[in-house]
Amino acid sequence: MIKITAKPIDVQKVIDTASSLGAGAVNVFIGTVRDNVHQKHVRWLEYEAYEAMAVAEMRMIIDEAAHRWKLQGWAVSHRVGTLKPGEVAVVVAVSASHRKESFEACQFIIDTIKAKVPIWKKEVFEGGEEWVSANPPMVMNVN
Repeated sequence: MIKITAKPIDVQKVIDTASSLGAGAVNVFIGTVRDNVHQKHVRWLEYEAYEAMAVAEMRMIIDEAAHRWKLQGWAVSHRVGTLKPGEVAVVVAVSASHRKESFEACQFIIDTIKAKVPIWKKEVFEGGEEWVSANPPMVMNVN
């Protein structure tokens, strides 16, 4: 399952989708919105995605992880829209025969998603706002 949604993420559904009876480990990463960044109080975040491209890129990341660590199951869900501190922004779950593979695959997936997938985040804080973590960078043509 790869899901980009404006609705709250059902964390248990992500875990259940990734789980396998043959697995000895299920590893889960839950990314949440924090209430501060660089000593500024965060009011909310806004996530935007180029959904078709984001899903395709996530699929390639999952395929690579599944090959490298022989995953038995996996699932990824990422929110878009406005999220307040404490809300879940992303969940990655993987299952594998052993915990080491499960930990390594989960970390690889979330790190690579953050580095490569076209999902952009705007932080709105007291006194301003800024786009961050634009990976790949947003390119704007100004004529």
